[in-house]
Amino acid sequence: MRLRATGLVKTFPGVRALDGVALALEPGSVHALLGENGAGKSTLIKILTGVHPADTGTIEVVSDGSDDWHAVSITSPQDAAAAGIGVVHQERNLVPAFSVAENIALQELPHRRGLVDRAAMRQLAADCLAQLDVDLDLDTPVAQLSVAHMQLVEIAKALATKSRIVLLDEPTSTLTPEEADRLYRVVAMLKQQGCSIVLVSHKLEEVFAVSDTVTVLRDGRSVCEGRPLSELDRSAVVDLMVGREFAELSPENMRPPVDPSATPALELAGIATAGGHRDISLAVRPGEIVGLYGLVGAGRSELARAILGLDAITAGTLKVSGTQVKISSVGDALHRYGIGYVTENRKEEGVFLEQTVSRNVAVTIWKKLARWGVIRDRSEVEVLDEYVDRLGIRISGPQQLAGQLSGGNQQKISLAKWLAADCTVLVIDEPTVGIDVRTKAAFHSLIVELAERGMAILLITSDLPEMVTLADRIVVMHHYRITGEVANGTHQYDEASKQIVRLMHGESAA
Repeated sequence: MRLRATGLVKTFPGVRALDGVALALEPGSVHALLGENGAGKSTLIKILTGVHPADTGTIEVVSDGSDDWHAVSITSPQDAAAAGIGVVHQERNLVPAFSVAENIALQELPHRRGLVDRAAMRQLAADCLAQLDVDLDLDTPVAQLSVAHMQLVEIAKALATKSRIVLLDEPTSTLTPEEADRLYRVVAMLKQQGCSIVLVSHKLEEVFAVSDTVTVLRDGRSVCEGRPLSELDRSAVVDLMVGREFAELSPENMRPPVDPSATPALELAGIATAGGHRDISLAVRPGEIVGLYGLVGAGRSELARAILGLDAITAGTLKVSGTQVKISSVGDALHRYGIGYVTENRKEEGVFLEQTVSRNVAVTIWKKLARWGVIRDRSEVEVLDEYVDRLGIRISGPQQLAGQLSGGNQQKISLAKWLAADCTVLVIDEPTVGIDVRTKAAFHSLIVELAERGMAILLITSDLPEMVTLADRIVVMHHYRITGEVANGTHQYDEASKQIVRLMHGESAA
């Protein structure tokens, strides 16, 4: 099945998200769709899948074995499915209370005698998960899954519709390298079957590894349409994305070693949690970046939640600056102990989607801003202005709702509110998921800068090069246990990654 879109225009209040964009897809091909945050990629995906209608423009398709193009009207996800278009959105689109099987089969529910055929539904779900080589309990509500497992259910859901055009919006953003390889084996299978695949990704190494052609958007316009990727190198692609010569930021990261005798800003000793952690001991000192690495399901994000009081600690001691503490909530962690938390789940936990961007950034320091119990809008805007410039946040104005921002800009807002609070300890979970190359490099430099200023940082990331680039020490987890630690003083990727891979599978690092 082939598709071509021409002259697509989409305008939101104060923002022209797409301005005459074109896209052409061929069967048996992987087409990369690239651009910085806010370039229009997700808007284009949402138009193709009926989430948003285009203001103007046409979408045409031609069926396999035919040469006759015909226009299609895609005004709903059902229209897209009928046209053979499936999608895995960057932000998950699952029903939390429904089971894994129900979510996967939701758009193609099998019926028998007017009732849902649950046996057939479970079989369909099992077949889709088997293609991904994923073992999940089909009866588990997706609300109980990790973010990464939710993403895998999204991918299986797209496979269930037997779509001939599959749109993947940041599909590996929460996956480990091993899980990403598994996904791209599925992509190769779909390609061999004649499917058209659109890949939206900020991981250029993945783009060059699996894609055949590329379209680049910049400020809502097509600056490169359907060009063979073999004609371009990484530098040329980045130049197309940012519109000018780009010097990729790379933090030196050879800061003087932290004094091992210094009192840790955050220390865990023999911690056990209701979630299943046992005998977890680690320390993060002022000015130090300590990484937590492991496969999905290793318990990294769950440990962060326990530190912040979101999950119960059942044994062991938690200390902040040498004093034993008991943290009951995220607010308690921030206001009493100076601990901030940049969550991986920005849509549900990181930002208030229905509130303004100025309110989102200032929320952590309302007490500081209040005068006689009143917080002036101007005070919130002044806080916002500093971080708009510092982080390069793209907004139409301080009163824009956070839910109207691109995923990458929402992530910047999520980080900005903790920077505004001037934390002494910052837990950062997947900081650059869905972030473009320019902003990713800037985030890396910012994290290093925060450490240089004395902040203690506990970093969780599934991006192994990112982990090796940033962390001073890397603590590796496997099945809710710590299996070892890798000193990272040289920040040599090959050397550190070999030890990390062994440890994350529960093996010795030697």
